[in-house]
Amino acid sequence: MSAATPRVLVVALCVGGITVALMHTLVVPLLPVFPELLGVSRAQVSWLVTATMLAGVVGAPVFGRLGDLFGKRRILLLVLGIMLAGSVLGAVSWSYGPLLVARALQGAAFGVIPLGISLLKDALPADRAGSAVALMSSTLGIGGAIGLPVAGVLPQYTGWHALFWLASAMSAASLLLAWRFVPESPVRAGGRFDVPGAVGLSAALICLLLPVSQGSEWGWTSPRTLGLFAASVVIFLGWGAYQLRVDAPLVNLRTSARPMVLLTNLAAILVGVGMFTSFVLIGQVMQAPVATGYGFGTSLAVAGIAQAPTGISMLIFAPLSARLSNAHGAQLTLLVGCVLLAATNLVQAMLPGSLLLVVMIITVAAAGTALTYAAMPTVIMEEAPPTETSAANGLNTVMRTIGTSTCSAAMGAILVTFTMTADGQVLPAPAAYQLAFGIAAGCSAVAAVLACFLVALRRRRTAAIPLPELVAENPQVTGPADRTRNPGPAATRSGPGSCGGYRSRP
Repeated sequence: MSAATPRVLVVALCVGGITVALMHTLVVPLLPVFPELLGVSRAQVSWLVTATMLAGVVGAPVFGRLGDLFGKRRILLLVLGIMLAGSVLGAVSWSYGPLLVARALQGAAFGVIPLGISLLKDALPADRAGSAVALMSSTLGIGGAIGLPVAGVLPQYTGWHALFWLASAMSAASLLLAWRFVPESPVRAGGRFDVPGAVGLSAALICLLLPVSQGSEWGWTSPRTLGLFAASVVIFLGWGAYQLRVDAPLVNLRTSARPMVLLTNLAAILVGVGMFTSFVLIGQVMQAPVATGYGFGTSLAVAGIAQAPTGISMLIFAPLSARLSNAHGAQLTLLVGCVLLAATNLVQAMLPGSLLLVVMIITVAAAGTALTYAAMPTVIMEEAPPTETSAANGLNTVMRTIGTSTCSAAMGAILVTFTMTADGQVLPAPAAYQLAFGIAAGCSAVAAVLACFLVALRRRRTAAIPLPELVAENPQVTGPADRTRNPGPAATRSGPGSCGGYRSRP
């Protein structure tokens, strides 16, 4: 391993984050043609997305906790190696079975996001950690924004295997960068790995998300769907009771129940819906025939190019969000992002008639996504103990995935329910997109309300700190007007490596 400057460290980890996020949207544009290419049913093809999602929601908290216990760099290299193996397997696969295994291995790498966030927090000085963590968290959206157009355009000229060779190259580059430039964190948690807790959480999440993703195929009232939902509730209750009794739990539920953490995780689910709706639907709107009354009749390539500014927008606004968070608190940053998502989804529900206007709207929506994704880990790490940051961020990543998975299932059901005939094709009716974007706007608005409570909690904490104590810990605070620059009594000064210059309360 070579010594790395802070900038090189950030680049090394963010390349891994973008690559991981790319895996989740890699095959989405190809789903309509995979049944013919692989000789399987449409229901079987949907598992190429479901397997990745399920492996991701299990891998994020499990690998995050393993990193807290055994070394974040060590587990990061392991996870990146798994992603590389899955990408290579997909590149050499010509049948459904190996490709399904490859997609599951790619999904398991979702743990890179929480591990990267914690490594940056532990390794960087306080004045660099905020913007770096913000950018790392936003890679989850940046990779998705880049992945959809790339996955839509590249196979037209090279074949679908090229996507997996591209994923293999990016995975290998991520692994090499991490091996050479990412140092091991000195922060370790005590105790053993909670195997029963990992098994219980995995089972509960699978029982929840499996019917969410497959409910439209199985039937929402079928015994299999309802049975899995019921099993999820029962397992979650039993798992929660066990986590409260064990000495070193997989997820510290007492920390997760703190208002700041709980409200942030709830907002993460809703933000996932608000963000992913645009990612999933806007390309379909662009390519829909003009005869529908809402479509623009673009080609797949043009639609991909039109969505390119979203990735650029997220790259710009992710580091800028750190400045807003440092000045006014990450809670306010989260609020601003949620308001932008609510506003842009509401405008999209009106089905604008200008392609340029649509591109402008989704670019602003991407900025809102960057702000929300960048703010959430900062709020979480102000509350979580330093030895549990990877696991806590892993849980937050799971919450985002629950939101995006629920969004995908709900939007799919809406589009097949409200249909029309145009140019001899059965296509979603305008009402379908109006309802879908309206739901996304509503979810984003509720997330904004939760963010308002977070802002109020932060201000209440700040107001409760005696001014002499603030001045003693922060010499830059000179009077009452500066009190809002501090995170509140939950945080105390720490040295280099703490997020934003503060460490969590015990």
